[in-house]
Parts: sequence; structure tokens; C-alpha cells
Amino acid sequence: MPHATAHTPHLGTLRSSALMFFFTKAKPAGIVTSAHPGLLISRRPTPPTNSISIVGCLRILSFDAANLAGIESTKPENTHTMAARILGGPASIFGLAMGIGIAQSAIYDVRGGSRAVIFDRLSGVQEKVVNEGTHFVVPWLQKPIIFDVRTKPRNIATVTGSKDLQMVSLTLRVLHRPEVPNLPKIYQNLGPDYDERVLPSIGNEVLKSIVAQFDAAELITQRETVSNRIRADLTRRAKEFNIALEDVSITHMTFGKEFTKAVEQKQIAQQDAERARFIVEKAEQERQANVIRAEGEAESADAIAKAIAKHGDGLVQIRKIEASREIAATLAANPNVAYLPGGKQGGNFLMGIGK
Repeated sequence: MPHATAHTPHLGTLRSSALMFFFTKAKPAGIVTSAHPGLLISRRPTPPTNSISIVGCLRILSFDAANLAGIESTKPENTHTMAARILGGPASIFGLAMGIGIAQSAIYDVRGGSRAVIFDRLSGVQEKVVNEGTHFVVPWLQKPIIFDVRTKPRNIATVTGSKDLQMVSLTLRVLHRPEVPNLPKIYQNLGPDYDERVLPSIGNEVLKSIVAQFDAAELITQRETVSNRIRADLTRRAKEFNIALEDVSITHMTFGKEFTKAVEQKQIAQQDAERARFIVEKAEQERQANVIRAEGEAESADAIAKAIAKHGDGLVQIRKIEASREIAATLAANPNVAYLPGGKQGGNFLMGIGK
């Protein structure tokens, strides 16, 4: 059956018809024609009054309202039908959103310097280690755990006693990284914070065991040996937990106040002893030098005496000439001293000038 509103005019046309009829006088023929095309209104012959026009207007408005209700009732249905055709309905939108969310949860990235371990809800931790790049997992069923496999530093500090019961404060710097092939075991046994769980405990254990084998003074004088012992033992212990150590070194070492003061006093005493030893050795060297010098002079005098006894005073005269030359050279450099010959007596006369 065709829809009742197939030939219904527009709302504006009906409103215009009602207004035109309201202001039109009644016709004597008994038939009133509306301005609306194809619409006839019958009434009995009555005098042409305004009341007749009002009744006709009300009839037209009631007819138009009924037709208008029929037209408007179809608009929401048509709108929803068009939206459903374009978008596919609310179910399709929800399905699209679910698909996007699942796709995002199925993709993950492993950045440079990292590796991943896959945890499966059915089979547990997989033995395969995932390398760098973009990878896929089954949403909800699988979960990637990212590990940083680059070398990282860590400081381990402890206070322990030496062999001679001196308190020593040590700080150890450790460069460590996880062993990549054993990442699944590390996650199963220790978790992502493996270094926090293992390194402080084994570091303190190794430090205390090694330091207890040396005296406080030996810890200072044999520091390299102590560091090598600590490195070897700590590397061996860390390997048991699948952790590789790149370097281990002692960065800080201090002792108690009493020991520090005793060491300072000992160093001062050693320095004083070294100074006294130097003075003694210097005096001994000077004594030996004097003895050697005296022996030399004695031998020289003996040789001179023998020469004089054998050859007369010729050697003495030669020595006088040599001494006179040295004196003359010295006095010539001094402008305030005059050197006068002694005349026939053979003596010399020195006179200070300017005094």
C-alpha cells in the first residue's frame, strides 16, 4: 500500500493556505475552495461570516498537522538507515577499535643494546633470545621482557676488618653486563633486577674475605695485589649467576682515625731516622776525608823533606815563587791594596789604601 504522505504538500504551503482562507469571505455557492491545489472543503450554505472562515482554517490546520506528522515520522528512520549504511553500525565501529588495539599489542620493538625474552602463559619462559628490531607476539598469551645488555657501572661499598683488626672502608667499582645466551635463566631465577639482587651480596662477601688476609699496612703497600685478588674471586662468583664482569677496581680505601694517626707518626719517625742517618753518614764521610787529606799532607811533607835534604832549598825557593804569583794575582784584583817591595831585606810591605 502506498504511503499516505506521497502527495502531501510542504508545511510552508499548508500554512499559507490556512492564512489565505482565514482572510477570505465565504462564497454563496456553499463550496469553499482552498488555495491548496487539489484540496476541497465542503460545508452547508451559511451566511458569509468570519466564523465560517475560522472553522475552515482549523480544519485545514488539523489536516496539515496530520500529514506533517506522517512526513516527520519518516525522517529519523531515514537518517539512522543512512548512518548504518555509511558506518556499518555500532558493532562494526567496536570491532574496528578492537582490531586496532589487538594489532598494537601484537607488535613490540627491541631497541639497540637490548634483548628480549618471551614469557608464554601456556609454556612459560621461552629459551630463545629475541634480537634487536620489530617483532610480533600473540596478544594476551605472550609477553616480551626487555633486558639492557650494555655494560653498566655499579659501586659496592663495605666496612670490614683487616688481619691486624684495623677497620677499613672500601668502595669497589664494578662494570657488569648479563650473559646474553643465558637471559632466559636470569629471568627465571633472578628477574629483571638481577644486578640489584646479586652484586651487593657477593661483592661484600668477596671484599671481607680478601681484606681479612692482609694487614692494614699491606693493604696500602700491596694495593694492586689486593685488587687483583678481589677481581678474580668476584668474577668467578658472578659467573655462577650468568653475569659477566668487565672490570673490578678499588676506588676508595680509608682507615680508622687511630690507625691513620699512627701511620702519620710512623712516617714522621721514619723521616727523622732517615735525616739522622744522613747526618751520621755525612760526618763519617767528612772524617774519612780529613784522614785522607792529613795522610796526603804528611806524605807530601815527607817527600818535601827528603827532597830538601837531597837537593838543598831549591824546592823551597820554587814554592815561594809560586806563592808570590798567587798573592800578586789576588792583590792585583783589589784596588784598595798596594804591594810594595821590601828592598834589600827581602820583605814585602802591604798598605791598605782608602781605610
